[in-house]
Amino acid sequence: MRRMRRTRVLVVDADAGVRQAMAAILTADPDLEVTTASDPRVAARHIAQTVPDVITLDVEMPPKDGLTFLRKLMAQRPRPVVLCSSLVEEGSATLLDALEAGAVDVILKPRVDVVEHLTDAHVQIRAPGRARVPPATSRRASSPPRRCCRRGAARR
Repeated sequence: MRRMRRTRVLVVDADAGVRQAMAAILTADPDLEVTTASDPRVAARHIAQTVPDVITLDVEMPPKDGLTFLRKLMAQRPRPVVLCSSLVEEGSATLLDALEAGAVDVILKPRVDVVEHLTDAHVQIRAPGRARVPPATSRRASSPPRRCCRRGAARR
């Protein structure tokens, strides 16, 4: 019997504590292969070397914010991206911008109890690794997002 290839996850977050916690939580899943990046430039190098199946992405990262990176990624190399940020509260402009830019899901990163919350959010990161993202040429900037966040995902 042939074993399926593990889902490759790239965790992109400027906060070293969050990045390490997310990687530790995801690495515990034997079906996931996890790498990390501290900013969009490092992430771009990882993506060029080993194309991930799914990316988790924070919004607040120097030198390029996560939404700018997401738009560029979707235009050049579409991948399932789960946005993980404290700025994606329900109804926020950031949430709507993220979904419009191509994020397949969002996780509201709490300001406290981050590790516990990320442990619970593990499923939201694992599932998009099997999602298909349409090629950049088939997307229109004016078209509505393919999917909205899971009910309650942005409320946590």
